[in-house]
Amino acid sequence: MFNLSRFLTQNARAAPEAEALVYEDIRLDWKNLEARVGHLAWCLRQRGLGEGSIVALLMKNSLAYVELIYAIGHIGAIILPLNFRLSADEVRYITLHAGAQLVVADDIFVEATEGTKLPVITLDETARSNIGAMLDSSKQGHRAADIMPRLRDDVFRLMYTSGTTSRPKGVVHTYDNYYWKCYDHILTLGLNRNTRLLIVGPMYHVGGCDLPGLAVHLAAGTIVIQRDFEPEKLLETIARERIDGIWLAPVMTNDLLALPDENLPNRSSLRWCIAGGERTPESRIRAFLSRFPEARYIDAYGMTETCSGDTMMDPGRELEKIGSVGRPLRFVEIEIRDECGKPLSSGEEGEICIRGPKVMREYWRDPDNTAAAFYSDGYMRSGDVGYMDREGFLFITDRQKDMIISGGENIASSEVERVIYSHSAVKEAAVFARPHPRWGEIAVAAIVLVEAHSLSFDELLNYCQKSLAKFKCPKDLVVMSELPRNPSGKVLKRVLRDMDRQGQFGAAPSIDP
Repeated sequence: MFNLSRFLTQNARAAPEAEALVYEDIRLDWKNLEARVGHLAWCLRQRGLGEGSIVALLMKNSLAYVELIYAIGHIGAIILPLNFRLSADEVRYITLHAGAQLVVADDIFVEATEGTKLPVITLDETARSNIGAMLDSSKQGHRAADIMPRLRDDVFRLMYTSGTTSRPKGVVHTYDNYYWKCYDHILTLGLNRNTRLLIVGPMYHVGGCDLPGLAVHLAAGTIVIQRDFEPEKLLETIARERIDGIWLAPVMTNDLLALPDENLPNRSSLRWCIAGGERTPESRIRAFLSRFPEARYIDAYGMTETCSGDTMMDPGRELEKIGSVGRPLRFVEIEIRDECGKPLSSGEEGEICIRGPKVMREYWRDPDNTAAAFYSDGYMRSGDVGYMDREGFLFITDRQKDMIISGGENIASSEVERVIYSHSAVKEAAVFARPHPRWGEIAVAAIVLVEAHSLSFDELLNYCQKSLAKFKCPKDLVVMSELPRNPSGKVLKRVLRDMDRQGQFGAAPSIDP
């Protein structure tokens, strides 16, 4: 049986009173967590959900989020995490494309669900701490659903990711994918029943949920949930809860390191911090090691399509291999290939291709993009460019995919361009990345106007925010007489980036992504 509820039951039998989950002032041992998940699964069954049902989660981190992940799988249903920063149009598209039957949303996000025409369970502050009690009208609280057995190839989760197409693609994660991911992270990080993980990254993201995320529970360790990222509170939690490990997006690491040195809480318990999402500068690694002298800074590389965490840096080699994201994990194969799919030798730059049991099976309801993503021998094309040195360390040098990474979030340029092109004043549009000291990169829109039309940056921003999440919207506008193109007509975004770097487009407005 591959259902995740199974290891809750096993942990409850082995150590019923050991601490499993902490959220705010609530502490659950394995016995109580297992009982709450079983009861919540029963409540979901009473709403007509079961094997194959798809349940969307539009929520920030909470106790309810973790319990829902387990309870949805408990009844054989499929989890559909949604980025809570998405616009109503994006939420409507994803839930419709996925075929969701229900949305569970925090009360502050309910407005974004109105266009879905789906039933919505709304969670207030009380329900986020005890969702089962809210859903059980009988208030008996002791009923539990039987676990629905799952097979290796059954779908565990759908995660929609920005891609090179104009709409998000649904990544299919099977139970086999997820368990292999967990095993790899357990072995690489040495997770065990004494591990205490702090999850502060959003759980709709593979970083928050999967690096290493629920793998800590599989190893019978303890997970501490923080609802929002607040640097001061994060340090206080590390000290109070004696946290061993954490995943942080680059912007979170920057904000943490920006805190003044004086009067900081004790950080000596922290043993490792997984980073990633962009190439980490040496200054950030040195600053982290100075602030957390007992901890490893683990630069890593991974994708939503692979359940994340494909490479991690070896202990003690962070500065020696500066610029590298580490070596492939035990159950991951990586090859660098040329444009024809031919494997390249060490030191040669090409596309990073990945194979292994944690690589996705397919894109949901998208056979064309699925076929385009894989070679015939099972290697998946990442769209990222890099090389491997003689020792097998991977270096990321560029992206083939037209992708911008801002604050650890992927932004597909084509998705933003689709919205901009729909504006009546726009004749041509190209969205490119501009380096940013805090967010890593921001999106900049270069446009050619329809004759006799005008468009200000504020007008464009307001227009885009109707259809796109705020973090995806352009943070600057450049109006040009024509876009740079090659002889075949393709827009040369490299030229746009070079022009921007040389200051030809002027200073950007101060906009927070």
